[in-house]
Amino acid sequence: MSLPEAIHNIHSFLTEKGAPNYIDAAVILGSGLGGFGDEIQNPLIVPYSDIPGFPQSTVEGHSGSLIIGNIDQKTVLAFSGRFHFYEGYGFDKTVLPVQLANAFNVEKLIISNAAGGINLDFKVGDLMVIDSILSPTKELEFPESIDVNKLFSENAATVKEIADSLGIRTQKGSYLYVTGPNYETKAEIHAFRFLGGDAVGMSTAPELIEAARVGTKAVAISLITNAAAGVTDQKLDHAEVKDAADAKKDVFAELVKGIISRQQS
Repeated sequence: MSLPEAIHNIHSFLTEKGAPNYIDAAVILGSGLGGFGDEIQNPLIVPYSDIPGFPQSTVEGHSGSLIIGNIDQKTVLAFSGRFHFYEGYGFDKTVLPVQLANAFNVEKLIISNAAGGINLDFKVGDLMVIDSILSPTKELEFPESIDVNKLFSENAATVKEIADSLGIRTQKGSYLYVTGPNYETKAEIHAFRFLGGDAVGMSTAPELIEAARVGTKAVAISLITNAAAGVTDQKLDHAEVKDAADAKKDVFAELVKGIISRQQS
């Protein structure tokens, strides 16, 4: 699958900075989860602002840097900060991390996010392995030639197996993508639950679809950082995202390291 010339230029820039030509695993870190970068040994840290043609992350909780190093003898590329449609970026920019991971020939891509819980059985702090995505957003196009949800379901089963082997409790469910930037209304959340959504967020789905398109094996994990509008009477606040992420950062790191260390089947 061909990649934009800009991606090859970024790959060349990073290898000149000391990055290896090939990387075992890549991780896209969602809001509040940037602390995972501390787990990477012998890190090469490159601010997004230093990379020619690279977008800038403007969201609180996204530091905006690439971290390249090692975890359990595996080379790892972490994106500490992502780009969202609601920041004014087109989907061609929001999927740039996936394309760059593909340029490095990664064996596995792990995508994370902070999400609002729709499923009434979910609690703040739950880790939900995404086994399908859906969206009422017309801008998001699913490739006709790939059964993306079948692919995600198979990959989610592998993550669930790894989590169980580590004694980590996880949920599985459907991620409902919206463009944002506003939190959804109570009425919208009720409609999303009717559609089959278990969690709602403003990222990840475009990245998963692009991973399927370019042939990169990807899994996605949502940290349920708040109950979506109408699930409780609590007012939604971005600060609670950070609090929930801080409380779960060690468990999240253990699961991601387990996925990275797991041999490909």
